Amino acid sequence: MREEISKVLMMVQEGKINSDKGAELIQLLQDKQETQKPVKNNAYLDKTLKIRVVSKENDNVNINLPIRLVKAVLKAGHSIASSLPDSKKYVEDINIDLIIEAIESEVDGKIVDIKSGNGDTVAIYIE
Repeated sequence: MREEISKVLMMVQEGKINSDKGAELIQLLQDKQETQKPVKNNAYLDKTLKIRVVSKENDNVNINLPIRLVKAVLKAGHSIASSLPDSKKYVEDINIDLIIEAIESEVDGKIVDIKSGNGDTVAIYIE
């Protein structure tokens, strides 16, 4: 499934489809996978993973992802972000496996808090 999601993300990046259509396709892939697994806590699945990057150069990022989609797109998205020169420095120190483990354990609150020496910050939390 990761390959399929990576393909959808690449299509969005290349402008072949818009982000709404990409999110819809990823949701369909996620729904397909979820029907094959027992659902955990529905209230937790309604929460949102929030990623905030604030940089000195004003290259700020504000991402909100429903937990239902996160596991499906997290590794693929991190891989793509790591390959882009402008975003690589912000994501290279993020342990994606740790975030997935936090989601599977139904953790709430801040799970990543990084502050660089030049004043850039990365925060990831679930609420």
